[in-house]
Amino acid sequence: MSTHPPGPPGRGPGDPGGTQPPGTPHTSSPPTCPRHPDRVSYVRCQRCGRPVCPDCQRPAAVGIQCVDCVKEGSRGAPVPRTRFGAVATTGAPYVTYGLVALCVLVYLGQRTVPSLTGQLSFVGVLAGSEPWRFVTSAFVHSPSSLLHILFNMYILWIFGPVLEKMLGRARFLLVYLICAVGGSVGVLLIAPPNPGWITHVVGASGAIFGLLLLYVVLALKQHQVPTSLLVMIAINLALPFFLPGIAWQAHVGGALTGAAVGGLLILTSAPGRSPQAARRRALFWPALGATALVLAGLAVWRILAVLGPSAFSVQL
Repeated sequence: MSTHPPGPPGRGPGDPGGTQPPGTPHTSSPPTCPRHPDRVSYVRCQRCGRPVCPDCQRPAAVGIQCVDCVKEGSRGAPVPRTRFGAVATTGAPYVTYGLVALCVLVYLGQRTVPSLTGQLSFVGVLAGSEPWRFVTSAFVHSPSSLLHILFNMYILWIFGPVLEKMLGRARFLLVYLICAVGGSVGVLLIAPPNPGWITHVVGASGAIFGLLLLYVVLALKQHQVPTSLLVMIAINLALPFFLPGIAWQAHVGGALTGAAVGGLLILTSAPGRSPQAARRRALFWPALGATALVLAGLAVWRILAVLGPSAFSVQL
């Protein structure tokens, strides 16, 4: 008796890989979108081949792609950046808006709680024991002069978005704060201890002048410095010699700090997307940290020279 190899076992009609008895109508479920299983779609993604409904379809260079493939492709796509390392974007300057809003809120708080001015202003004799005053003084303005805060916020509103777009939000915020510290350090280095170190210094002028000089340095690199801007800076630097009660030392300290940061930006800037350009732009972060350390070192040296070690435990 001869034998024959058995054929493949039969499968039920519900098994997609099996065979169906003759005469049974062939049935198959229509293709549905993986993200929306209740939607039938005969359009398939050109990349992965899966069905994609109209809500998940994204136009591609050739055909249609699904949302998942578009996201996957965008992860490896190069991100356009400015020569200073900021992501090229047209988004709103939220850091500038936030700084202006914070200064306005603090000003309203000063008008409501008069003691707030003394708690946040910069005072030289308290610089060692209360170092936060180096920064907080940039958000406090003269409660008796509305023109003081209006002038500073106007300049920040005009130049802040331009620099924020060039530098990026994180760099712009750190530069603003470091210029504010530079203004306070300028008071320590230039102002006479009596009465300069016992006078409350308020205002964002140090940080503002830092941004202005930073802008000038970057514009000089492009040979595009507006003459009107230079005239405005010169007038504001000269005002303290005609109007009393202006801490011009903070203006000078902030301006020098901003100019120094602008020089570092030029040295570390690089166009393009090459690894060499990215590494050069990344050098700005340690350069900015070194600038902060220099300012801290100058402040500590000056405080020790004038008041001695006891200045770091002064309580008023």
